[in-house]
Parts: sequence; C-alpha cells; structure tokens
Amino acid sequence: MHMEGGQLGSLVSRAPGLSYEKSQDMEDGAFHPQSATKTSGEMDKPLISHHLMDSDGNLAEVPSEVPKVGILGSGDFARSLATRLVGSGFSVVVGSRNPKRTAGLFPSAARVTFQEEAVGSPEVIFVAMFREHYSTLCSLSDQLAGKILVDVSNPTEQEHLQHRESNAEYLASLFPTCPVVKAFNVISAWTLQSGPRDGNRQVPVCSDQPEAKRAVLEMAQAMGFTPVDMGSLASAREVEAMPLRLLPGWKVPALLALGLFIFFYTYNFVRDVLQPYLQEDKNKFYKLPVSVVNMTLPCVAYVLLSLVYLPGVLAAALQLHRGTKYRRFPDWLDHWLQHRKQIGLLSFFCAALHALYSLCLPLRRSHRYELVNLVIKQVSANKSHLWVEEEVWRMEIYLSLGVLALGTLSLLAVTSLPSIANSLNWREFTFVQSTLGFVGLVLSTLHTLTYGWTRAFEESRYKFYLPPTFTLTLLVPCVVILAKVLFLLPCFSRRLYKIRRGWEKEGAIKFTLPGDHALAQKTSHV
Repeated sequence: MHMEGGQLGSLVSRAPGLSYEKSQDMEDGAFHPQSATKTSGEMDKPLISHHLMDSDGNLAEVPSEVPKVGILGSGDFARSLATRLVGSGFSVVVGSRNPKRTAGLFPSAARVTFQEEAVGSPEVIFVAMFREHYSTLCSLSDQLAGKILVDVSNPTEQEHLQHRESNAEYLASLFPTCPVVKAFNVISAWTLQSGPRDGNRQVPVCSDQPEAKRAVLEMAQAMGFTPVDMGSLASAREVEAMPLRLLPGWKVPALLALGLFIFFYTYNFVRDVLQPYLQEDKNKFYKLPVSVVNMTLPCVAYVLLSLVYLPGVLAAALQLHRGTKYRRFPDWLDHWLQHRKQIGLLSFFCAALHALYSLCLPLRRSHRYELVNLVIKQVSANKSHLWVEEEVWRMEIYLSLGVLALGTLSLLAVTSLPSIANSLNWREFTFVQSTLGFVGLVLSTLHTLTYGWTRAFEESRYKFYLPPTFTLTLLVPCVVILAKVLFLLPCFSRRLYKIRRGWEKEGAIKFTLPGDHALAQKTSHV
C-alpha cells in the first residue's frame, strides 16, 4: 500500500460503506462476470472508514494527512530508517536510481520512486548516501531549494582525518539554499529496526537553522529517541567522530585488567613452572595453557572487584577529612569512579572464565595421568582407604563459596545492563550494586581464604622466597572490607551522613564581607 498525503490522519483512508444489495443476478444463483467485477472494485477499497469512534461512542473526524518524509538512498540504513519512520506514523517516499530493483526491499507502506519524484512533496529529506555521491544530487538543486536536508552519513576514520570539514558542512556547501541538519548518524540500522529500547536512545542533532533543527528534534522524539541539541553545524565534525570511537570508556579498565593478568601470570609462571624446572629438574611447561591461566584469572577477577569499591572508600575518607561534599575530588579519583562499571564487568568476565577453566581441568590428559599415578602409589603403599577429613571439608566449603560469589557477580553484571537498570528505582539499584556487591566481595574473600587455608604458613609454599599468589590478592580487598566496617561505626557513619546531607564543618566555607567592595567568595568548589 502506498501512502500519499500529509498528516497523521490519512493513515486511515476513506472508504464507502460496503452494501450488499440483492440483485437479480444474485437471486437466480448464477455467477455473472459483470457482478464480480463490480464487487472486486468495491473490495479493493480499504475497509476502515475515515471516521473513528470517540470514547463516548460518537464518531470523530480524523485528520486526512500524515507527515511526509523523503529518503534519498536505498542502502541498509535507508531501509531501516524507512521502517522506523513508517512505524512512527510518517508517510515515506524513497528516491532511488533504480526503484524497480529496490522497491521489494522497503516496507510496503513506503513508496519507492525515482529521486526526481521523491523530492517533490516532502519538506524533510534524509540524505542516506556516502559523501562521494552528494554531487550526484546537484541536478536536483532547484527542487531541493528550501527543503530540510538531514545528513545521516558517517565518514571512515581515514576520511575524518583527511577532510577538514564534516560531511554535513560539505553537503551545506553544495546546497546553500537548503537548511542542513546533522542527525541520526550515531544510530545503527539495527536500532532503527528493533526500536530504541534495544539500543542507544540519544540522537545528537546540530544545525545552523533553528527552525530546521527544531523540526528534526521533534521528529526524533516522535520516533522514540532522545534528541540532544548539539548547537550549530560546526559541531557536526564532533558528532561524526562519535561512531569512530572504539569503546572509549573501556580503554583504561581493559589496560588495567591486562596489566594485572600479565603480572599474575608471570608470577605464577615463576613459582609453579620455572622454579620446579630450575631447582627440581621437572618439566611442567604443559601447565602454561590451562593451569597457569586458571590460577591467574581468579586473581585478576578478585583484585578488579576490590578496585570497584576502593574509590568509594577513598571518596568517603576524603569527605570526612575535608568536612564537606562541595569540593571536587582529584581528577584521578573522579575518573576512577566513572570507570567502576567497566571494571566490575571485567571482573565478572574473568570470574566466569575461571569457572569454565575449572570445569575443564579434569578433562586434561595430564590430570588423568596424575590420577593414575596416584592410584599406583596408593596400591604400592598398600593403602585401601585414602580420606583426609580436613581436606574434604575445605574443598566443599571452598567450592560452595566460589559458586555463591560467582552468582552474586552475575547479578551485579545483569543489573548493570541499561535495559535492566532502567527498570529499577534508585534504591533497588543501589542495594544491588552497593550492598550485594560488598557481599560478593566478602564471599570472594572467604573463597580465597578457604583456598589458602594454612598454606601461607608453610615454608615449602614460598618458592624463590615468593609468597603464594593468593596472599598478594588479599591485600586490597582486606583494606576495602576493613574500611567499610570502620565506616559503619557511629562516630564515622553519622558524620558522613551529615556531610552527604549538606553539613559542613567550621572553616569549610568562608565569606568575605562586602566592605572591601568584593563579592563573597566560597573557598570550597562545587
């Protein structure tokens, strides 16, 4: 079905009421082609009237037009954009160089025609084509005069560095009589098709023409997105750079996780592979792919989890020391606080890998050989029953605590997803991320302590005079747990509560009297 017209009401087309009058042809039971033709012509018309029922049962007149939007281009993004616009109640006309070939790829409600016809009636036209094809539209400059052109293109990283002006500014230079708006370039084709709930909702919009920008802002909101006014068209270069950034918030956390992995992997390699090879002449290099990795992953996950809650402890201590919350944290602490989500997700990732690697340990050929050798030694020693009660209980508790800790981390990771976090109120989100997160840290600490048991006090465990790896991982988490417990004491918790409610200790704020013709100045920074 092709939608013509202007406003929302013509989605409901006019159709006369169908009346089945008894004719002589129908009375004698015969089928006549003339009657069939007439009936078919009536049935081709829509069955929905342009009158709709009000809530009180009265007939209400619906506007006869829907907003018409044009799209120049027939690529993947153009098809997704047309689908979203049609679903949002717009009448869509698509301009293509070969409409017969591309018509079947678009929604049936969108009209696909040649570019010259597509730019005739719409006042807003999306230019969904690459920069190098803009010049092909110059022949339509007279028809495009005064129409709003929405540039949705994105340059490659090389093109972004090569050109000084943005794609939108280049389009504006080709069509000086058209107001150009930069928008929708940060939205993927998948998000357009599936809806804003399954992707990023924000749509940066910028233009030199306020009226044109306002029209596109309203259109983005009608499509279910959250428009963000980025100012003039000079901001288009910054807007076009947004999709080129590869996980900007993950760079520091990823480097931190990689650094911890390299450190602990090297430490475990020296202790469990290199030391037996040099001092005992035992070749244990086969442990590198699985065993050493499996010993490293929990160390990284445990330390990363503690680093999620350490900046909160430092921020609380800083507020207690300053006696106010109206002073900025140091930049390094501020950035640390902003990266806690990424650090926590990387912690969960390493913990999940540790669980998978642990399940793979019995499948190794080396493990089977070690098990057979243990059985042979037991038979040679004439031992029919091998059971150490302490080790049995230790492993049972160790595994149980590990499963509970991983389950808590899974809950933290799931609730950090935007789709889940948006369904929680602030108290629920804080309870999960703060309270349950701290419980997960305590469970991980107990899991680590149960693994270590008495090994920290055995001299044979210190290889190359290096302590067991788990003793190193306990340093930061124990500091965080002790600080958290300390802040629960009334002498600290009450003061911290008052500070976060706006209380400031004496001397935190100082005002100068206006007698020296100076304005009152505040020493603290908000």
